[in-house]
Amino acid sequence: MSYGKVFQLLKKTFINEWELYVNHDFIRKLSDSSLDEKHFLNYLIQDYLFLIQFSKAWSLAIVKADNLDEMKLCADTVNGLINFEMDLHVNLCHSYGISKKHLENAVEENKNIAYTRYVLESGYSGDFIDLITSLIPCVLGYGEIGKNLQNYKPSNIMYQKWIETYSGTEYQKLSKEVGELFDNSVKLRLGENFINTYKWGKIENKFKTAILLEIDFWGMALK
Repeated sequence: MSYGKVFQLLKKTFINEWELYVNHDFIRKLSDSSLDEKHFLNYLIQDYLFLIQFSKAWSLAIVKADNLDEMKLCADTVNGLINFEMDLHVNLCHSYGISKKHLENAVEENKNIAYTRYVLESGYSGDFIDLITSLIPCVLGYGEIGKNLQNYKPSNIMYQKWIETYSGTEYQKLSKEVGELFDNSVKLRLGENFINTYKWGKIENKFKTAILLEIDFWGMALK
């Protein structure tokens, strides 16, 4: 399943950083169940807090959108984050005896704050493309990780549930739609020859920065 032309161009440009992200030690250890559960819990708690801010960023994208199709896809993404993906975290944490109240009262780590506020600032100070570019590595990175791990069956059932969420039909469908949104929004605003526009360098920089922040997020979970 393709996630779109613009994403593929950016991924190819920053393939070294991308591979460090989607093949991080955290992912490798999760896939073979060698990941310490305390690190998985660190990740779940911080990612729950991350998704709250991420949902706000996608909500901001609705405001920044130029047409109804963009607004609808962004709204659907917010719905998926709030009503499905965050539920996964709540349910997995519940299995470990961690309540929703505990999640909501957890303290954001500095690297979590750095990532989410970077994305939000991209939206506040920039345009729709700036914001979507900053959001893309997370959405499509998890989609790619899900595809890569779809045939893995870790002995830890919690890790298996995580893999099933991101390799599943619903998340893969969302990833495809977000990739199409990225393609369409870039071409609408910059034209077919978008690589040669003034904006492309800024798009590349935002994409790379978000990848590096994703790598830092995995590293944070392993500490």
